[in-house]
Amino acid sequence: MADRARTTMYDVADAAGVSHQTVSRVVNDRPNVSPQTRARVRAAMEELDYRPSGTARSLAVRRSGAVGVVSFMGPWFGPTTMLMEIEAAARRSGYDVHIVSAVALQGQVFEAAVEGLLRRDVEGVVVIAPTDAQAAMVEGIFGRLPVVAVEGRLDGRAPFVGGDNEAGGHLAARHLMDHGHRTVAHVTGPPDWAEARQRTRGWERALREGGLEPGPQLVGDWTAESGFRAGTALLADPRLPEVSAVFVGNDPMALGLISALYHAGVEVPGRISVMGYDNTPESGWFYPALTTVEQQFDAVGAAAIEALVSLIEGEPPRPELLVTPRLVSRSSVARMPGGLS
Repeated sequence: MADRARTTMYDVADAAGVSHQTVSRVVNDRPNVSPQTRARVRAAMEELDYRPSGTARSLAVRRSGAVGVVSFMGPWFGPTTMLMEIEAAARRSGYDVHIVSAVALQGQVFEAAVEGLLRRDVEGVVVIAPTDAQAAMVEGIFGRLPVVAVEGRLDGRAPFVGGDNEAGGHLAARHLMDHGHRTVAHVTGPPDWAEARQRTRGWERALREGGLEPGPQLVGDWTAESGFRAGTALLADPRLPEVSAVFVGNDPMALGLISALYHAGVEVPGRISVMGYDNTPESGWFYPALTTVEQQFDAVGAAAIEALVSLIEGEPPRPELLVTPRLVSRSSVARMPGGLS
């Protein structure tokens, strides 16, 4: 028999051959579980001598069946897609979702919006706060109910789930290096975005591991316009003759950079290869089609809800979960035959 003090919902899920969310629904007598599955889960609970924690039992008697999302999403593909995936994952797990979109909210107005969310008796909150200042604004939520941070760490005060942006930056630089590029420039996202800093760290680490010095670094703000400005600045950089590739922190900025190079008569990828990040729906329709790094937003959304449900049920916080991105290879990156002529 399993040690009762150590048995968790995950043990029950493994024994019953179901998901953690299904065990949660059985524990709290939620719908959308077949009688056969419910019986199998209860049998596994009895066999393992599993009992929900006191926290989970106290929550169960006042279940609202709802979770909240505080999102500081702007008009960017990443945060917007993340919000959609979290909402979908919550509904698949049997929870209603209440959203506070706080992109334009500050001070007391923001606090009032969050208070309104809490008055809905949500059982937990997912916070999407990608910038440092936004992360600081959610201080009042802690200690009041379970919180999971997504795509922006909250100084270790909440479990974190997100894409592995440092691994993504490393993957991008490694791909360019594998194609023979020795001087790789980088257009970063805004410095106050943790994701931007992580992608930059991955880019720099990959180059140094390969014995290369990082190329010119330019700063953008996620917009195509800032990518165009970065491209213009790169064209004036004294190191331009050495640069054969650019890793750009997101796809819209890559579009702007490609436009700047095109207007200056610089061929992509004939003279400079360009690589983006996010794999937006339009990236395959760029000219040339954009090689990029795709975040697994569906996996991040599902993992965030799983982590939140775990906290709601009284399980101890799980370590941070980073979802590995994947490379999408298209025609904007060319192999270097032997360096620039």
